[in-house]
Amino acid sequence: VQLQAYGGGLVQAGGSLRLSCAASGGAFSRYAMGWFRQAPGKDREIVAAISRTGDRKYYADSVKGRFTISRDNAKNTMYLQMNSLKPEDTAIYYCAADRSVFTTSRDYDYWGQGTQVTVSS
Repeated sequence: VQLQAYGGGLVQAGGSLRLSCAASGGAFSRYAMGWFRQAPGKDREIVAAISRTGDRKYYADSVKGRFTISRDNAKNTMYLQMNSLKPEDTAIYYCAADRSVFTTSRDYDYWGQGTQVTVSS
C-alpha cells in the first residue's frame, strides 16, 4: 500500500489543522493506521492510532483532548484533526499502515512521506 500525507503547514498557537493520509494500492480497510511525528533532534513518536474499522483509537497523552483520529474506508483516507495546537506540536507528521487489526507499536509495515507542521508562538 502507498500512503500520501498532506495538509501540514504553518499555524499560530491555538489554531487548527487537519492532516489527511490517502492510501492506494491495497485494501485500505485491512490495515490498522497510525499517525507519528518526529521533531528535530527527537525520536519518532506515535501520536494516534486507529483500528481497521475505526472502533478502537489510541492517543498519546500529549495530544489527548486536542487531536482526533478518524478514517473513511470508502475514501481510502485517514485524518488527524488537530486543535489547540501548541509550539511543541511542531514536527514532521507521518502516516503509517500495519497489517494488524490495531497496534500502538512503532513497527508499522508501511510509511508515507511526512508533512511538516509548524506552530508559531
